[in-house]
Amino acid sequence: MNVAELVGRTLAGLGAGTAFGVVGSGNFEVTNALRAGGVRFVAARHEGGAASMADAYARMSGKVSVLSLHQGCGLTNAVTGITEAAKSRTPMLVLTADSASASVLSNFRVDQDALAAAVGAVPERVHSAASAVADTVRAFRTARQQRRTVVLNLPLDVQAQPAVSEPLPVVPGPAPVRPDAASAAALAELLAAAERPVFIAGRGARGSREPLRELASRSGALLATSAVANGLFHGDEFALGISGGFASPTSAELIVGADLVVGWGCALNMWTTRHGALLSPHAKLVQVDVEQAALGAHRPIDLGVVGDVGCTASDVLALVPERAGYRSADVAGRIAATGRWNDVEHDDLSRGGRIDPRTLSRLLDDLLPAERIVAIDSGNFMGYPSAYLSVPDELGFCFTQAFQSIGLGLGTAIGAALAHPDRLPVLGTGDGGFHMALSELDTAVRLHLPLVVIVYNDAAYGAEVHHFGDADMTTVRFPDSDIAAIARGFGCDGVTVRSEEDLFAVKDWLAGPRDAPLVIDAKIADDGGSWWLAEAFRH
Repeated sequence: MNVAELVGRTLAGLGAGTAFGVVGSGNFEVTNALRAGGVRFVAARHEGGAASMADAYARMSGKVSVLSLHQGCGLTNAVTGITEAAKSRTPMLVLTADSASASVLSNFRVDQDALAAAVGAVPERVHSAASAVADTVRAFRTARQQRRTVVLNLPLDVQAQPAVSEPLPVVPGPAPVRPDAASAAALAELLAAAERPVFIAGRGARGSREPLRELASRSGALLATSAVANGLFHGDEFALGISGGFASPTSAELIVGADLVVGWGCALNMWTTRHGALLSPHAKLVQVDVEQAALGAHRPIDLGVVGDVGCTASDVLALVPERAGYRSADVAGRIAATGRWNDVEHDDLSRGGRIDPRTLSRLLDDLLPAERIVAIDSGNFMGYPSAYLSVPDELGFCFTQAFQSIGLGLGTAIGAALAHPDRLPVLGTGDGGFHMALSELDTAVRLHLPLVVIVYNDAAYGAEVHHFGDADMTTVRFPDSDIAAIARGFGCDGVTVRSEEDLFAVKDWLAGPRDAPLVIDAKIADDGGSWWLAEAFRH
């Protein structure tokens, strides 16, 4: 056995989840060792797509995913997806070959440690045969326990060294962090004094639905989420959905009316608060987070609590008296009637062979099975699937927007689909992002994924079109391509949608075997620019 084989088998023994990548000479042996150890490997067509797949799989499965890469260009091809994962604190291990230490003139040589650190990932390295197991365990432990994206470099000369296996430790997940008693008591006092409290749960609250619902019920708080935690409170009569640019008018009004806002594992950043416009100047702000540095990072707060969301909610629950707070029959009725965008009337702009994206999204929400997992690419379109396509829980929504790159959506949808094969995977993407990621349609076809790809096609980079108004748009408008025909060329089913009647083809696909992806080329009407993007561009 050599070091490459030992590293692959060690990761398998530690319990790594699915691996994704593009195999070259530098990562050939280690990838086969992963496979031999029982780790599933998914071959992508581009390292960037593989990175997004690994990111989404880890987010939605709770397992440490593996991204296997060739040295140099294999790593640089994946950098955008790695950056997204690192910014999102995705527990992911990037297993990348590296040039041999003596190969100073190798075409593949770049400073891979510095590259990893530059994008927020943790650089690690297998130094020798003697340290290979310890190096690999350390990298895996950091990924899992600290929720970090780790780049583990495997120099070619070290890979070839003879090695001997060693017993492996058990690497548990992150330990829950209890808040100190004084912080819990201070939060309980604020809740007891509040008349209209609102909870906004973020990434750190995923998995803590019930403790938060119990505390909200006792203290009379309404429930909202950041975009990444969408679905966490699905079905609760006092749930407002997503806070921020995607919030419905009713939800936004109720959040603005709060006299206490508690961010649970939520940054309360500009997106979640509409640059602060959703926070009343009279409201007190609280943040609960396991990271001390996160508290007050985006705006001043009245109280910061260092603690795990679930533990903190449970501890505070024991201290808070029962109150009606913001919860009343009138508020519940308003949320039920107009709390969702689907219930808000709009002037349908469908005409001239173009369908209103709001009409399209509302119809698809009714048409597609409720047990779904929705992935969102970035772009002008993104508010429509995010706001209109409901999801059954927080594992039904995968939102990779920490780096705000378009083109990550298709890889994201594939990774999410593999994490939850029992759900219908749905991707919302724009034509720009779709064309960037096009090669991964082949991966979706090879995997026989029943993936629904909704392309909101305006034949442009729509954000720039709407932002720059009357300027020369030559650089951001394109000929209208036949995306449905392109999809069929890859082996997908493809349908062009210009009106409501065209969605009958979607019904036919849903009634069939669903053994190949369906790509919906939706020729969308111009509604003057996404409401959420207009909000962002005003600041």
